[in-house]
Amino acid sequence: MDYEILELGDVRLQRGGTLREAKLAYKTYGELNADKSNAIVYPTWYSGQHYENEWLIGEGMALDPTRYFIVIPNMLGNGISSSPSNTPPPHDRAAFPQVTMYDNVELQHSLVTERFGIERLELVTGWSMGAGQTYQWAVSHPDMVKRILPFCGAAKTSLHNIVFLEGVKAALTADAGFHNGWYDKQPVIGLRAMARVYAGWGFSQQFYREKIYEREPIGCGSLEDFLVGFWEGLFIKRDVNNLLTMLWTWQNADIGDSPGFAGVEEALGAIRALSIVMPAQQDLYFPPEDNEWEVAHMSRAELRVIPGAWGHFAGGGLNPVDTKFIDDALKELLAQEA
Repeated sequence: MDYEILELGDVRLQRGGTLREAKLAYKTYGELNADKSNAIVYPTWYSGQHYENEWLIGEGMALDPTRYFIVIPNMLGNGISSSPSNTPPPHDRAAFPQVTMYDNVELQHSLVTERFGIERLELVTGWSMGAGQTYQWAVSHPDMVKRILPFCGAAKTSLHNIVFLEGVKAALTADAGFHNGWYDKQPVIGLRAMARVYAGWGFSQQFYREKIYEREPIGCGSLEDFLVGFWEGLFIKRDVNNLLTMLWTWQNADIGDSPGFAGVEEALGAIRALSIVMPAQQDLYFPPEDNEWEVAHMSRAELRVIPGAWGHFAGGGLNPVDTKFIDDALKELLAQEA
Protein backbone atom coordinates (compact mmCIF):
# COMPACT_ATOMS: atom_id res chain seq x y z
CA MET A 1 0.00 0.00 0.00
CA ASP A 2 1.61 3.27 -1.14
CA TYR A 3 -0.73 5.58 0.77
CA GLU A 4 -1.85 6.32 4.32
CA ILE A 5 -5.29 6.43 5.93
CA LEU A 6 -6.73 9.03 8.30
CA GLU A 7 -9.51 7.54 10.45
CA LEU A 8 -12.12 10.20 11.13
CA GLY A 9 -14.84 8.31 12.98
CA ASP A 10 -18.48 9.03 12.20
CA VAL A 11 -18.83 12.22 10.15
CA ARG A 12 -22.09 14.14 9.74
CA LEU A 13 -22.48 15.12 6.10
CA GLN A 14 -23.74 18.32 4.49
CA ARG A 15 -26.94 16.71 3.16
CA GLY A 16 -27.81 15.15 6.53
CA GLY A 17 -26.41 11.64 6.24
CA THR A 18 -23.60 10.17 8.33
CA LEU A 19 -20.43 8.66 6.94
CA ARG A 20 -19.71 5.86 9.40
CA GLU A 21 -16.07 5.21 10.32
CA ALA A 22 -14.95 7.68 7.65
CA LYS A 23 -11.56 7.04 6.08
CA LEU A 24 -9.53 9.48 4.02
CA ALA A 25 -6.71 7.96 1.99
CA TYR A 26 -3.83 10.25 1.11
CA LYS A 27 -0.24 10.33 -0.04
CA THR A 28 2.40 12.97 0.63
CA TYR A 29 5.44 14.00 -1.39
CA GLY A 30 8.38 15.94 0.00
CA GLU A 31 8.95 17.15 3.56
CA LEU A 32 7.01 19.65 5.63
CA ASN A 33 9.41 22.43 6.64
CA ALA A 34 9.95 23.62 10.21
CA ASP A 35 7.40 26.45 10.12
CA LYS A 36 4.92 24.38 8.07
CA SER A 37 4.77 27.03 5.35
CA ASN A 38 5.44 24.93 2.23
CA ALA A 39 2.25 22.85 1.93
CA ILE A 40 0.25 22.27 -1.25
CA VAL A 41 -3.03 20.34 -1.55
CA TYR A 42 -3.71 18.60 -4.88
CA PRO A 43 -7.05 16.69 -4.83
CA THR A 44 -7.97 13.82 -7.16
CA TRP A 45 -10.49 13.76 -10.03
CA TYR A 46 -13.49 11.67 -11.11
CA SER A 47 -12.49 8.02 -10.54
CA GLY A 48 -8.81 8.96 -10.22
CA GLN A 49 -6.52 7.93 -7.37
CA HIS A 50 -3.45 9.64 -5.97
CA TYR A 51 -0.92 7.93 -8.26
CA GLU A 52 -2.84 9.25 -11.28
CA ASN A 53 -2.00 12.81 -10.15
CA GLU A 54 1.73 12.23 -10.03
CA TRP A 55 2.44 13.43 -13.59
CA LEU A 56 2.38 17.03 -12.29
CA ILE A 57 4.89 16.38 -9.47
CA GLY A 58 8.62 16.26 -9.96
CA GLU A 59 11.97 17.87 -9.29
CA GLY A 60 12.26 21.05 -11.32
CA MET A 61 8.50 21.28 -11.78
CA ALA A 62 6.23 23.71 -9.94
CA LEU A 63 5.09 20.93 -7.61
CA ASP A 64 8.66 20.10 -6.67
CA PRO A 65 8.90 17.71 -3.70
CA THR A 66 12.36 19.07 -2.86
CA ARG A 67 10.71 22.46 -2.16
CA TYR A 68 7.12 21.70 -1.20
CA PHE A 69 5.15 19.30 0.94
CA ILE A 70 2.46 18.08 -1.45
CA VAL A 71 -0.63 16.32 -0.11
CA ILE A 72 -2.86 14.35 -2.48
CA PRO A 73 -6.12 13.45 -0.71
CA ASN A 74 -8.24 10.80 -2.42
CA MET A 75 -11.80 11.84 -3.08
CA LEU A 76 -14.61 10.06 -1.24
CA GLY A 77 -15.99 7.33 -3.46
CA ASN A 78 -12.78 6.67 -5.38
CA GLY A 79 -12.30 3.19 -3.94
CA ILE A 80 -9.60 3.81 -1.31
CA SER A 81 -11.09 6.65 0.71
CA SER A 82 -14.54 5.75 2.12
CA SER A 83 -16.55 4.39 -0.81
CA PRO A 84 -19.52 2.13 -1.54
CA SER A 85 -17.07 -0.65 -2.39
CA ASN A 86 -15.16 -0.60 0.93
CA THR A 87 -17.80 0.45 3.48
CA PRO A 88 -19.24 -2.35 5.64
CA PRO A 89 -23.02 -3.04 5.78
CA PRO A 90 -25.49 -1.49 6.22
CA HIS A 91 -24.02 1.55 4.47
CA ASP A 92 -22.28 -0.35 1.68
CA ARG A 93 -22.97 -0.37 -2.06
CA ALA A 94 -26.26 1.37 -2.97
CA ALA A 95 -26.78 2.52 0.66
CA PHE A 96 -23.66 4.70 0.71
CA PRO A 97 -24.61 8.28 1.71
CA GLN A 98 -24.53 11.31 -0.57
CA VAL A 99 -21.29 13.27 -0.24
CA THR A 100 -20.62 16.76 -1.58
CA MET A 101 -17.55 18.74 -2.56
CA TYR A 102 -17.97 20.55 0.76
CA ASP A 103 -17.82 17.21 2.62
CA ASN A 104 -14.67 16.20 0.76
CA VAL A 105 -12.91 19.44 1.61
CA GLU A 106 -13.92 19.34 5.27
CA LEU A 107 -12.31 15.92 5.63
CA GLN A 108 -9.23 17.16 3.79
CA HIS A 109 -9.11 20.16 6.13
CA SER A 110 -9.09 17.77 9.10
CA LEU A 111 -6.19 15.92 7.50
CA VAL A 112 -4.13 19.04 6.88
CA THR A 113 -4.77 20.72 10.24
CA GLU A 114 -5.05 17.79 12.66
CA ARG A 115 -2.56 15.34 11.27
CA PHE A 116 0.04 17.84 10.08
CA GLY A 117 -0.71 21.04 12.04
CA ILE A 118 -0.70 23.15 8.87
CA GLU A 119 -2.37 26.56 9.15
CA ARG A 120 -1.60 28.02 5.70
CA LEU A 121 -1.53 26.49 2.23
CA GLU A 122 0.74 27.91 -0.44
CA LEU A 123 -1.50 26.49 -3.14
CA VAL A 124 -4.49 24.30 -3.89
CA THR A 125 -4.74 22.97 -7.44
CA GLY A 126 -6.53 20.19 -9.28
CA TRP A 127 -7.99 18.92 -12.54
CA SER A 128 -11.71 18.43 -13.29
CA MET A 129 -13.41 17.41 -10.01
CA GLY A 130 -10.07 18.28 -8.42
CA ALA A 131 -10.67 21.82 -9.70
CA GLY A 132 -14.10 21.79 -8.06
CA GLN A 133 -12.47 20.88 -4.76
CA THR A 134 -9.92 23.64 -5.33
CA TYR A 135 -12.69 26.24 -5.56
CA GLN A 136 -14.33 24.73 -2.48
CA TRP A 137 -11.11 25.04 -0.47
CA ALA A 138 -10.89 28.74 -1.34
CA VAL A 139 -14.50 29.33 -0.27
CA SER A 140 -14.57 27.16 2.85
CA HIS A 141 -11.17 28.22 4.20
CA PRO A 142 -10.32 31.64 2.79
CA ASP A 143 -7.87 32.53 5.56
CA MET A 144 -5.88 29.38 4.90
CA VAL A 145 -5.54 29.24 1.10
CA LYS A 146 -3.06 31.69 -0.45
CA ARG A 147 -3.34 30.66 -4.11
CA ILE A 148 -5.50 28.45 -6.31
CA LEU A 149 -5.16 27.12 -9.83
CA PRO A 150 -8.20 25.07 -10.82
CA PHE A 151 -7.82 23.60 -14.31
CA CYS A 152 -10.52 22.12 -16.55
CA GLY A 153 -13.19 22.39 -13.88
CA ALA A 154 -15.82 24.71 -12.44
CA ALA A 155 -17.14 26.28 -9.27
CA LYS A 156 -20.63 25.01 -10.08
CA THR A 157 -21.61 22.19 -12.41
CA SER A 158 -23.49 23.60 -15.39
CA LEU A 159 -26.79 22.24 -16.66
CA HIS A 160 -25.12 21.03 -19.86
CA ASN A 161 -22.53 19.16 -17.81
CA ILE A 162 -25.32 17.61 -15.71
CA VAL A 163 -26.97 16.36 -18.92
CA PHE A 164 -23.69 14.79 -20.08
CA LEU A 165 -23.45 12.99 -16.74
CA GLU A 166 -27.04 11.76 -17.06
CA GLY A 167 -25.87 9.87 -20.14
CA VAL A 168 -23.02 8.33 -18.17
CA LYS A 169 -25.41 7.38 -15.35
CA ALA A 170 -27.92 5.86 -17.79
CA ALA A 171 -25.23 3.66 -19.36
CA LEU A 172 -24.05 2.38 -15.97
CA THR A 173 -27.50 1.64 -14.58
CA ALA A 174 -28.99 0.10 -17.76
CA ASP A 175 -26.91 -3.08 -17.35
CA ALA A 176 -29.27 -5.92 -16.35
CA GLY A 177 -26.70 -6.98 -13.76
CA PHE A 178 -26.78 -3.64 -11.95
CA HIS A 179 -29.70 -4.66 -9.67
CA ASN A 180 -30.19 -1.11 -8.36
CA GLY A 181 -26.66 -1.12 -7.02
CA TRP A 182 -26.87 -4.46 -5.17
CA TYR A 183 -24.78 -6.43 -7.66
CA ASP A 184 -22.37 -9.15 -6.56
CA LYS A 185 -20.10 -8.79 -9.59
CA GLN A 186 -19.30 -5.69 -11.60
CA PRO A 187 -21.84 -4.81 -14.34
CA VAL A 188 -19.19 -4.91 -17.04
CA ILE A 189 -21.58 -4.19 -19.92
CA GLY A 190 -22.57 -0.96 -18.21
CA LEU A 191 -18.94 0.01 -17.60
CA ARG A 192 -18.07 -0.56 -21.27
CA ALA A 193 -21.12 1.42 -22.40
CA MET A 194 -20.25 4.25 -20.01
CA ALA A 195 -16.73 4.39 -21.44
CA ARG A 196 -18.13 4.85 -24.95
CA VAL A 197 -20.43 7.64 -23.80
CA TYR A 198 -17.49 9.36 -22.14
CA ALA A 199 -15.29 8.99 -25.24
CA GLY A 200 -17.31 11.56 -27.17
CA TRP A 201 -16.83 14.18 -24.46
CA GLY A 202 -13.33 13.80 -23.07
CA PHE A 203 -11.56 14.97 -26.24
CA SER A 204 -12.47 17.57 -28.82
CA GLN A 205 -13.85 17.20 -32.34
CA GLN A 206 -10.48 18.33 -33.68
CA PHE A 207 -8.75 15.58 -31.69
CA TYR A 208 -10.84 12.97 -33.50
CA ARG A 209 -10.80 14.72 -36.87
CA GLU A 210 -7.00 14.75 -36.88
CA LYS A 211 -6.79 11.23 -35.39
CA ILE A 212 -4.47 12.44 -32.65
CA TYR A 213 -5.16 9.18 -30.79
CA GLU A 214 -2.93 7.44 -33.38
CA ARG A 215 0.10 9.51 -32.30
CA GLU A 216 2.25 9.18 -29.22
CA PRO A 217 1.76 9.16 -26.29
CA ILE A 218 -1.53 7.31 -26.93
CA GLY A 219 -0.49 5.45 -30.08
CA CYS A 220 -3.66 3.49 -30.88
CA GLY A 221 -3.89 1.86 -34.30
CA SER A 222 -7.53 2.67 -34.99
CA LEU A 223 -10.59 4.39 -33.54
CA GLU A 224 -11.90 1.09 -32.18
CA ASP A 225 -8.50 0.36 -30.64
CA PHE A 226 -8.71 3.75 -28.91
CA LEU A 227 -12.27 3.20 -27.67
CA VAL A 228 -11.39 -0.19 -26.20
CA GLY A 229 -7.78 0.29 -25.12
CA PHE A 230 -7.98 3.81 -23.74
CA TRP A 231 -11.59 4.42 -22.75
CA GLU A 232 -12.79 0.98 -21.73
CA GLY A 233 -9.37 0.40 -20.20
CA LEU A 234 -9.79 3.53 -18.08
CA PHE A 235 -13.15 2.60 -16.58
CA ILE A 236 -13.36 -1.22 -16.64
CA LYS A 237 -11.24 -1.41 -13.47
CA ARG A 238 -13.57 0.91 -11.52
CA ASP A 239 -16.54 -0.02 -9.33
CA VAL A 240 -19.96 1.07 -10.63
CA ASN A 241 -21.34 2.23 -7.27
CA ASN A 242 -18.16 4.20 -6.66
CA LEU A 243 -18.55 5.89 -10.06
CA LEU A 244 -22.19 6.73 -9.31
CA THR A 245 -21.28 8.18 -5.91
CA MET A 246 -18.67 10.49 -7.44
CA LEU A 247 -21.05 11.32 -10.29
CA TRP A 248 -23.62 12.54 -7.76
CA THR A 249 -20.94 14.65 -6.09
CA TRP A 250 -20.02 16.11 -9.47
CA GLN A 251 -23.59 16.86 -10.54
CA ASN A 252 -24.29 18.61 -7.24
CA ALA A 253 -21.06 20.60 -7.09
CA ASP A 254 -21.82 24.23 -6.24
CA ILE A 255 -19.68 26.45 -4.05
CA GLY A 256 -22.74 28.67 -3.63
CA ASP A 257 -24.32 25.86 -1.60
CA SER A 258 -21.64 26.25 1.07
CA PRO A 259 -22.82 27.27 4.55
CA GLY A 260 -23.13 31.03 4.85
CA PHE A 261 -23.56 31.77 1.14
CA ALA A 262 -26.60 32.64 -0.94
CA GLY A 263 -25.44 31.44 -4.33
CA VAL A 264 -22.40 30.95 -6.52
CA GLU A 265 -21.86 34.65 -7.31
CA GLU A 266 -21.56 35.51 -3.64
CA ALA A 267 -19.21 32.59 -3.02
CA LEU A 268 -16.97 33.52 -5.96
CA GLY A 269 -16.84 37.09 -4.67
CA ALA A 270 -15.66 35.83 -1.28
CA ILE A 271 -12.58 34.05 -2.70
CA ARG A 272 -9.51 35.92 -1.53
CA ALA A 273 -6.85 33.60 -2.92
CA LEU A 274 -4.65 34.78 -5.77
CA SER A 275 -6.05 32.73 -8.66
CA ILE A 276 -5.30 31.53 -12.16
CA VAL A 277 -8.35 29.77 -13.59
CA MET A 278 -7.34 27.54 -16.45
CA PRO A 279 -9.91 25.97 -18.79
CA ALA A 280 -9.00 24.05 -21.94
CA GLN A 281 -9.86 25.72 -25.22
CA GLN A 282 -12.00 22.86 -26.54
CA ASP A 283 -13.25 21.28 -23.31
CA LEU A 284 -16.75 20.08 -24.16
CA TYR A 285 -18.15 20.06 -20.63
CA PHE A 286 -16.10 22.70 -18.82
CA PRO A 287 -15.93 25.31 -21.62
CA PRO A 288 -13.84 28.48 -21.19
CA GLU A 289 -16.89 30.77 -21.27
CA ASP A 290 -18.15 29.23 -18.01
CA ASN A 291 -14.82 30.01 -16.32
CA GLU A 292 -14.79 33.48 -17.89
CA TRP A 293 -18.07 34.20 -16.08
CA GLU A 294 -16.57 32.90 -12.82
CA VAL A 295 -13.42 35.01 -13.10
CA ALA A 296 -15.55 38.11 -13.67
CA HIS A 297 -16.97 37.57 -10.17
CA MET A 298 -13.59 36.95 -8.49
CA SER A 299 -11.43 39.78 -7.18
CA ARG A 300 -7.91 38.40 -7.73
CA ALA A 301 -8.31 35.99 -10.65
CA GLU A 302 -6.92 35.66 -14.15
CA LEU A 303 -8.39 33.49 -16.91
CA ARG A 304 -5.73 31.61 -18.85
CA VAL A 305 -6.94 29.19 -21.53
CA ILE A 306 -4.97 26.05 -22.42
CA PRO A 307 -4.78 26.08 -26.25
CA GLY A 308 -5.00 23.05 -28.47
CA ALA A 309 -7.13 20.07 -29.44
CA TRP A 310 -6.97 17.86 -26.34
CA GLY A 311 -10.19 19.16 -24.83
CA HIS A 312 -10.85 18.13 -21.24
CA PHE A 313 -7.85 15.82 -21.26
CA ALA A 314 -5.53 18.79 -21.74
CA GLY A 315 -5.51 18.54 -17.95
CA GLY A 316 -4.96 14.79 -17.81
CA GLY A 317 -1.19 14.68 -18.08
CA LEU A 318 -1.07 12.91 -21.45
CA ASN A 319 0.12 15.71 -23.73
CA PRO A 320 3.56 17.12 -22.80
CA VAL A 321 2.75 20.50 -24.39
CA ASP A 322 -0.32 20.93 -22.17
CA THR A 323 1.56 19.70 -19.12
CA LYS A 324 4.24 22.35 -19.67
CA PHE A 325 1.57 25.04 -20.09
CA ILE A 326 -0.03 24.10 -16.76
CA ASP A 327 3.32 23.73 -15.01
CA ASP A 328 4.53 27.12 -16.25
CA ALA A 329 1.37 28.77 -14.91
CA LEU A 330 1.81 27.06 -11.55
CA LYS A 331 5.42 28.27 -11.36
CA GLU A 332 4.32 31.80 -12.17
CA LEU A 333 1.55 31.72 -9.57
CA LEU A 334 3.81 30.33 -6.85
CA ALA A 335 6.36 33.05 -7.59
CA GLN A 336 3.81 35.82 -6.97
CA GLU A 337 3.38 37.35 -3.54
CA ALA A 338 -0.03 36.29 -2.29
